[in-house]
Amino acid sequence: MERLLIRWVINLAALYVAVGTGWLSGIEAGNTTVVGFMVMALVFTVVNAFLRPILKLLTCPMILLTLGLFTLVINAFLFWLTGWIGNLLPGGYGYDIENVLWAFLGALLVSVVNTVLTLVFKEELKGPRRKKD
Repeated sequence: MERLLIRWVINLAALYVAVGTGWLSGIEAGNTTVVGFMVMALVFTVVNAFLRPILKLLTCPMILLTLGLFTLVINAFLFWLTGWIGNLLPGGYGYDIENVLWAFLGALLVSVVNTVLTLVFKEELKGPRRKKD
């Protein structure tokens, strides 16, 4: 449970950098409150936890053929899907993406921030160690 909470906080920070800072002008948040970003991060965490493994399994030949670059397409799709699902929720917790390029750049920025923060919290994400008898 603690690992899921840490993953949610990492996704919260990554989505804030990609959507909330305004660095990417083609992505506009519907709800810029703290609660809005918290809900957006929750949707992003759930979408990634359930759909990413399925999509990677289904597109495994394409991922191998492109030497892993197709995962960037999967990331862009999941980033777009998170915004779309968030817009369906009451309160407009999603974000609008101008076109595919902005979805790709947003997903790339989220991936970079996510990777850096995952390295920072590497020990916490490993979970408790079991003692050897």
